[in-house]
Amino acid sequence: MTAPLPPGDYEALIALIHERFDQMSKTYQKISVFLTQNPNEVAVQSVNAIAERCGIHASSFVRFAQALGYSGFKDLQVLFQRRLSTAAPGFEARVHALEQGLSGREDKSDLGFLRDLIVQDIASLQELLDGIDSADFGRAADLIHGAETVYLIGQLRSEPVVVLIRYLLTMLGKRCALLDVGGGLATHMARVMTPDDVLLAVSFRFYANEVVSIVDEASQGRVPTIAITDSTLSPIAKSAEVLFAVPEHDHAFSRSLAAPICLAQALTVAVAARLQPEGAAPRIPTVTQA
Repeated sequence: MTAPLPPGDYEALIALIHERFDQMSKTYQKISVFLTQNPNEVAVQSVNAIAERCGIHASSFVRFAQALGYSGFKDLQVLFQRRLSTAAPGFEARVHALEQGLSGREDKSDLGFLRDLIVQDIASLQELLDGIDSADFGRAADLIHGAETVYLIGQLRSEPVVVLIRYLLTMLGKRCALLDVGGGLATHMARVMTPDDVLLAVSFRFYANEVVSIVDEASQGRVPTIAITDSTLSPIAKSAEVLFAVPEHDHAFSRSLAAPICLAQALTVAVAARLQPEGAAPRIPTVTQA
């Protein structure tokens, strides 16, 4: 019997990874997450460089590709290269220039750290802009606008994103509730959600267990969920009605929130456009506004 052919394009490959993810070994799962989170880096870097980033031996990447039907990792990598070459005009050149700028950096001063962060954030924001789906973005804004109450959940480093959204929605007069961990009541508060509400969940690796649990319960209760996370393989992705997999770039100390914060602000501006008079420029009031 002839063995089935491996996926011939990037989308089919990602679909196959999703299909097999739960049955993969921990090493293969770690490789899968990296591939889905960093497709541009996979396209332009050597297998040794990618393996070093992951902390996994390069031979594991070769075996991973062979397990999916490819002769080696280079055959799999070609799909990522094709994806990058057909991205928005000039995108490949911009990504390459940013990577070259970082790898060749000679500025070791304190100000150099600022430069590195800004360059990485520019890359994340550009990937967000090129990768966002217009229909998903509009659907998310419609869900927030039409919800009886918008429930917000985000813990650990995701918390600043939902705190900002709560502030912006409150200034718009949109009823919202932050499922705060204070007092240990977040899970109990979430159980009052109804299908007329919406849950907006933000979670990045390493995913807070309570956030994952609340998203799962919301799905079982037919509460629409908007998820902002870092991978289509995130544990909150499968329950989301609308999923935003926001690109992230590793920094020495943490991962930047520039892209998810920008997405959060843009979503609230889109909601403002729906709440305010047609034709008027969307505007979010502030507490200091006269």
